[in-house]
Parts: sequence; C-alpha cells; structure tokens
Amino acid sequence: MTQTAAARRPINRTTLYFFGALGGILFGYDLGVISGVLPFIGKAWSLTGWDKGVITASLSVGAIVGALFSSRLNEKLGRRRTIMVAAVIVIVGTVAASVSPTFALLIISRLVIGVGIGFSSSTVPTYLSELAPARLRGAMGALNQIFIVLGILIAFLVSYGLGPSGNWRLMFAGAVVPAVILLVGLIFLPETPRWLLAKGQEDAARSVLISSHGSSVNVDEEIGTIREVIRLDTESAKTRFRDLVTPMVRPMLVVGLLLAIGQQFSGVNAVNAYFPTMLIGLGFATQAALLSGVLLGVTKFLFTAWVVFVVDRWGRKPLLLIGNVIMVITLIAAGLVVYLVHDTSTKGILMLVAMVLYLVGYELGWGAVVWVMMAEVFPLKVRAAGMGISSVVLWAATGIISAIFPIIADPGALGIGGSMFLFAGINVVLFGLTKWLVPETKGRTLEQIELDLRGGHKGAVKTA
Repeated sequence: MTQTAAARRPINRTTLYFFGALGGILFGYDLGVISGVLPFIGKAWSLTGWDKGVITASLSVGAIVGALFSSRLNEKLGRRRTIMVAAVIVIVGTVAASVSPTFALLIISRLVIGVGIGFSSSTVPTYLSELAPARLRGAMGALNQIFIVLGILIAFLVSYGLGPSGNWRLMFAGAVVPAVILLVGLIFLPETPRWLLAKGQEDAARSVLISSHGSSVNVDEEIGTIREVIRLDTESAKTRFRDLVTPMVRPMLVVGLLLAIGQQFSGVNAVNAYFPTMLIGLGFATQAALLSGVLLGVTKFLFTAWVVFVVDRWGRKPLLLIGNVIMVITLIAAGLVVYLVHDTSTKGILMLVAMVLYLVGYELGWGAVVWVMMAEVFPLKVRAAGMGISSVVLWAATGIISAIFPIIADPGALGIGGSMFLFAGINVVLFGLTKWLVPETKGRTLEQIELDLRGGHKGAVKTA
C-alpha cells in the first residue's frame, strides 16, 4: 500500500495509536525476557557474572547501531516504514536466538534483535508525537511506555509459565508474535503529516491530520504552521548531526541526553533484567523469583497506564521530580534491607516491596515522561537526528548498566546492598539536574516549541 493510499484510508484513531505504539512491546519484551532466561542458561552453560552481563548488554549494543542509522532511514523512508523494517529485523533475530546452539551465536542473535529495537525505539515516539494533537501528545507519548512495560510484563508472564519446563528457547520465541502483528498493522496505517508535507504530499498530509486529530481540527492552520517550519528548514543547510550543537538547539540536546542517560542510570534495567537473579542469590527458589518478577511487571504496567491520565495535567517536570524522590527513598530502603535483615524469607519479601515501590516512582516519572519529552524538544529539522542520538545514548547507558551490574552486585564488590546505595546517590544527582535544566513542554504544539527555540518566546519553553 502506498503512502497516499494509506493516508486516505479512513481509520479509527484508537487503532492508529494502538499499532503506532505496538513497537513498544518489542522493546519491552526483549528487555524483560532475559530476566527469565538467565537463570536457566546461566546454569546450563555455567555462565559467569561477566557472561551474564555480556548476553544482557548485547541487545543494547545492537540497539545503538540501529539508533545510529535510524535518522537516515526516518528521513528517507518515513516513520511508518522505518518501524516496519524494525519489525522484520526483530523477527529474523528472534528466530535465530530461539535456535542458537551456542553462547556466541545467542549473543549475535541478540545483537540483530537490538538493531531492530534501536530503529523502533527511536522512531515510535516520533511517530506518535507527530500524529497526536497537542492536548493529547503527552498521553499518546506515554502510550508508548505503556506498551514497553506491557511487553516486559508479557515477558515475565511467559518466563513464569515456562519456568517449570525451563524452555528458555520458547521464551525468546515469544517476541515473534508482537513483531508480526506490528508489521501487518502498519501496512494499513498512514505516514505522519509532517513527513508527508516535507515530501510535498499535501493532500495526504491533510487526510492524516483529519484522521488523527479529528474533524474539529483546523487543517489549514495546522498545514500553514508546519509549512512555515519547513520553509525555515529549507533556508538552512541540509540536516547534519552537527546542527544539534547550534546555539538554538544545544539546550534541548542537553535535555535530551540528560533524560536518556538518567532513565537508565536510575537503575531500572538492573531491576528489569536481574531481579529474579538477585532474589535467587538471596536464597529464593527459581519459580518464586520468577513470580516476583511478574508482580514487578504488573506494578510497572498499572502505574504507567495511570501516567497517561495525568501527564498532560500535572506536566512532565513535576512527574520527573516526584519519581526521583520515590526512587531515592526506596533504593536506600532496599540497601538497608540487604545489610540489616538476615532471615532469607523476610529479606526477600522486603526487597520485593522496596522494588515494587521503586518502580512506582520510576514509572510515574522517568519511565513514560522521558520518551514523551525526547520526541517533543527537538525542532522538526533535527528531530530525527535528535531522537537518533538520544536513543544511541540511552541504549549505551542501558548497555553499561546491563554489563556492569552483575559485576558490582557480586559479594566481592559492592554487593546488592551497595549497588542500591549507588543508584540512590545517582538519583539524588538526577533530581538536581532535572530541577535546573529540564523545561516544561505540556500543552504546546511541536511547532510552537520549535518556533520558540528559534528565538520567538524562549522563556515560555525554558521555564517550568
């Protein structure tokens, strides 16, 4: 189906956003499934802490490669087709991972999956933000995070269900299902109006605006605003990554990188990937540890869904700050539990409670809000490049945490308790940087934000 035909096809907005955000499930499932796989391949292949870090971080390394090339693919193929390419790559890598006979081949398969996830993670938020009206953009961006945590929850449920059999290959294979649904669904969905108009397809752009914004939208006004931004862009040089460090864009690049690094250095992926392994190390049975992972997944899903209803009323920045406070308190509590509680059952239960509350804080702020804001703060001309570099940095941070956590959490290093204190300290720093640097963007169209950045009303963007 051509871009124009897809744009003109009548489509329910719920369906539009559902399939647009479905790429988040790929992200979440492949992030979460390794937590259920590690206890089994760790025993079967006698993996060291370093080995576990490598197999977990390999997804992030592949995602860095995907994110690096996502900008060019976005501009050439469009947002929709880039996500379709991502789905195909994930399908190929998942099949390979499910049949890998050796540790080395499994790492290569995870790298391939990561490339697809890198394309998807840097494109889906842009796709949603460019389709959603300003009043709903925060909620639609948060929808991507809902699908990410839903993917993690599904991975935890699959791992728990297959736990008694230890069939880790089937755990990996589960990612094929959302990838196929996403690929088929996107065949019938349109490209974003901003990309279509940039390519001279005004009729198609008008059709998409009506489909995604509703019949009440002032199409001429929206088209005029987008066209003005495109005109300003064409007067500039061709988009380059160095455009991200121009005086106009540099402050938003700083914000984008802060959000990308902070989301992972807050410690969340250590919990997502290693919590069952942590509990097993504290004396829990494997199946009980996998069940605890399911509880974490349910918590992530429920609170991320709640954020959809408050992100456009409370604002982005307050949610980030509230999340930081909750994470600091619960991480300190988790560290104290490890050092002060000696009964295995009590320690495991208290750790579970602390981690559930930690994830409440994370999903309120740094879970959903980061993806919303990264897709908001960059001007149209450098949006794909900005999202690409932010995604690269986010995945690099994910890989670093994934690789080093098994090492620093070893009893011979910081241990689990010391690691919790380390992440608590990082979250204190993130609170200060967020308070100082991060702007509030709720209620403003992407074009208003961009025009303000060009010098019109900078104060409206830089203040919370």
